This record gives sequence, C-alpha cells and structure tokens, in this order.
Amino acid sequence: MQILNIRNIVWHTFKRLSNLGFSISLLLIIAIISMIGTIIEQNQSISYYQTTYPMKHQLLNIIINWKIIISLGLDHIYSNPCFIIILILFFCSLLACTFSNQLPSLRNARKWKFLQQTKKRNNKSHFTKLEQISLCNMIYSLYNNKYYIFHKENSLYAYKGLAGRTAPIVVHFSIILTLAGSLISLLGGFTAQEIIPEGEIFHIKNTIQSGFNSTLPDNLVGKIKNFDIIYNKDNSIKQFLSNILLSNNEGKNIKQKYIFVNSPLIFNGITFYQTDWSINSIRIKIGNSQIIQQPITKHKINNQILWSCQVPINRTKHIILIVTKLNNQIAIYDTSNNLLIHTTPNEKVVINNTTVEILEIMTNTGLQIKTDPGIMITYTGFLTLMMSIVISYTSYSQIWVNNIIQQIEIAGFTNRAILSFEEDLINIEEIYTKYTWI
Repeated sequence: MQILNIRNIVWHTFKRLSNLGFSISLLLIIAIISMIGTIIEQNQSISYYQTTYPMKHQLLNIIINWKIIISLGLDHIYSNPCFIIILILFFCSLLACTFSNQLPSLRNARKWKFLQQTKKRNNKSHFTKLEQISLCNMIYSLYNNKYYIFHKENSLYAYKGLAGRTAPIVVHFSIILTLAGSLISLLGGFTAQEIIPEGEIFHIKNTIQSGFNSTLPDNLVGKIKNFDIIYNKDNSIKQFLSNILLSNNEGKNIKQKYIFVNSPLIFNGITFYQTDWSINSIRIKIGNSQIIQQPITKHKINNQILWSCQVPINRTKHIILIVTKLNNQIAIYDTSNNLLIHTTPNEKVVINNTTVEILEIMTNTGLQIKTDPGIMITYTGFLTLMMSIVISYTSYSQIWVNNIIQQIEIAGFTNRAILSFEEDLINIEEIYTKYTWI
C-alpha cells in the first residue's frame, strides 16, 4: 500500500512537472527575477545600497530600500538559493515535458495515419478530387515531391518535413543545456578582483563571488612584469596593457601574455581580464636624501582625471606634484597653486636651491579573474537554440489519398507555409495528370 502511495505521488509530481502551463509560469518567474537583477545592482557593499536605496518616507523607498534588498537577498539574486531552486524546477519541468509530450509526439508523427474519409480533417485542410484513377502514378507524384509514402489497399498516406516536428524538442534540449551550464558555472566557478602594482607578484585571494563547489588555485603565482598605456593622437587613452607572467610554486614560468580589454589570458580554465588601472604612488628623491615613495590621490575636475600629492622639500617649503597622463610632463606647483616647472621622470630640477628628481610613477593594474566551468555547455545550448530556430522553419506537411467511387480524393494539411504547400499540391496534380494521360 505504501509503495502504491509513493508511486502515485511520483506520478502526480511528474504529471505536474510536465504540464506546459507550469513550465511557462516558471519561465515568467525567472524572467521577472532576471529583470529585478538587472535593475538592482548586484554584489555591491552594504554601504552602497544604504546610499543608493535609503530609508525614506517616500513611496518608492518604502517599497524598495536597502533593508528589503539585503533581507530578501536581492543584492545577489542570481546566486540566491530560491532562484537556484526555481531554475532546477524549470530544468526538471523541461525534461519531464520532453519525455512525456515532445518525444511521443515525434514518434507519433512518424507513424502512418490512413483515413477512410478525407473530409474528416479539420477546416485548415486542403481538398481536391481527380477523375483519373491510378494510385501508382499518385505514388510517383508524391515521391517526386520528396514525400515519404505509405500504401494500404486503396489509400495512401504521405508526409515530409519531419525535421520541423523536432524543433520543439531541440528547443527544450538547448534550454536544458543552457540551464545546466549556468548551474555548473554558478556552483563551481568563482570571480576575483585584484589591484596589483606594476612589478609585484600576486595570488588569487580577493574573491567577490564563489560557488558552493568552487576552489581557488593554490599552486599559481602571478606577476605583473610591466604595465603600459597606448594613447591616441588627441591624448585620449586608446588601450592599456598588462604583461602577466604565471608560474607555479616552484618558480617555473608557465605562461606569459600581454592582456588588454577584450584580449584576456586563459590558463587551465582560469581567465585573467584587464579591467582598470590607476596610479598608486610616486618615487622621488629630494637633494641627497633617500628615495621617498609618496602616495598619490586621484581627482576628477571638469571631467578630467588627475593625480596629485604634496611633498616637503625642506622644513618650511612644500611642493605639489600633478600627473595627468603617463606620457605627459609632471607639473610642479607651490602651495599657493603657482606653477613652478614641468619635468619628466629621471630629470633633475632645482627648486628653492634643492634638487628634485622624480624617479618613477608607480601604477596599479586592475584584473578580474574568473572560472566558468559550464561555459562550453552554455555556448553549446545557445548554438543548439539557433539551430532549432532554423529547423522550426521547416514545414511538416501531410497528404491523404483515397480511391472512392471511381475517383481519387486528396486531402492535405500543413502546420506552416500554406502557400508553399498549395504549390506542392498543384505540382502533384500536374505530374499525376501528365503521366496518367500518357
């Protein structure tokens, strides 16, 4: 008795999952959640949401504020367990629908379906009658138009375009592949962001997102050998490049490449993207003193980015260094904002009887490091989906021929491209008539 109850539960669950309305409802829920994830910025700090979505008495802020976002997990909606459960349910629903509806429908489409009366078809069917009687010539006419033909006594059944009936199955299969690849990436991948000074080594540590089954590589060491910026003629930035050297724990070099935007370094499924850059500090020598490494601050004035720092040249005097671009001269001001001189790295200048030499402008490069173990499965799903779109344009056409009372009745039905199907029927009649009169 208990086994029967379990079977009934499994059967009702399977029947519910295979319901088309249930699948569409899940798809709508996924679309709505994805829209919310597009509107609300993802994976930001709490302070960001407190500033962007404050607690106010306005209606919009009452409906959506930072407390609601954090408590409902809308700040990481795509890795939210509820969203993952919905994806899994949709995945299972597509599988159940494919095996319970689509595959039997395809199997049924391959079977012959003889009709005793052609008028039993629905109102979308096409009917015609021929006075000359020759099933052999009709078979030849159908074969000449690339139909698969079945013969039984005084009846014929023919179809073509069976590939068009496979399109829904291919669509389901492509969505299943895409969902599977996304879930694998979500559970087994990670994303990290690193800001590394030029010439420094780094390990992958600063993860901003990681799956439940993801692991960071502990035997990989990276180094930024050098960083460079290519400028246009108008001094705007054309491209910035980082020369990355990867090595193992034993110090053996594994791979090296200049990366820039849209040209990452890929190694063992780990992708290193170039994302950003900044000036970290400036190294300067004043008089006979030791080398000073002074932090530099970024500013934005009138939509122009510049970096500045203040350096003492003696006990009473200070100078301000202004850097606009790496290939530009460095401007030196006094504390009263008066321009003193322009200089370049490794050039000695004298200010208030003191020698000042800027040795190096130290830059940081921004990297995004991520693994996506399901990317190939996802790409295969999208490729299959595009193929299904092409296949779906194939018309599935059926023709019934009955020899009734000294005449041949022809009925035909197609699921799309009605005009092309009518041309097929005209060609069949012309070929039939031609060879019947010969």
